[in-house]
Amino acid sequence: MSRLLELLPHDVVAAAPHLLGWRLRRGGLEAQIVEVEAYRASDDPAAHSFGKTKMKNMAMFGPPGHAYVYFNYGCHWMLNLVAGQEGDACAILIRAAQPLSGLEVMRERRSNARRDEDLLSGPGKLAAAFGITNLDNGTNLLHPSPALGDLCLSPPLEPIPDIVEGPRVGIALGKAHDRAWRFIDAARLKWASKPWPKLGQGTNHRH
Repeated sequence: MSRLLELLPHDVVAAAPHLLGWRLRRGGLEAQIVEVEAYRASDDPAAHSFGKTKMKNMAMFGPPGHAYVYFNYGCHWMLNLVAGQEGDACAILIRAAQPLSGLEVMRERRSNARRDEDLLSGPGKLAAAFGITNLDNGTNLLHPSPALGDLCLSPPLEPIPDIVEGPRVGIALGKAHDRAWRFIDAARLKWASKPWPKLGQGTNHRH
């Protein structure tokens, strides 16, 4: 069993870095995840599920391994992998990925991207390139149905040896903004979203 699958039902923060290197797939599209963030309902004011349950975040309370998709700032869909036991309402935000196949489709959907490094360098960009919407909310990403075009995750070909940790992006002061729950594949930093973390400024390397 992979470390992600082992940890996912129990500890979202411990599981999150092990999502790096996994492949996100849909039809002929494929990308390797290079950046994620962890959100934990029990003590994390930045989590959508902190102290509240709403229809729009119900999928976050579902079983681990399923998708939680939400609409951010009224313009971007964002994809999360649900973690913890059912009802825990924890999730890992997939922030960025390195495109591997289907780049022509991604470029068409992300026509304002000036270079391939910008195609998936943010959660909204990634969702747009993969055509992710609320219709994907609740999808079992680890055990998808055989229907063509289903969004799914597949294990990495090799472990990620070097991981950069730092504070999450866009978290308001007083909402656990300083927790180092952002994880980036150090070897693929150019594919990650900006601002890129800098060592010595609240970040660490994990080997």
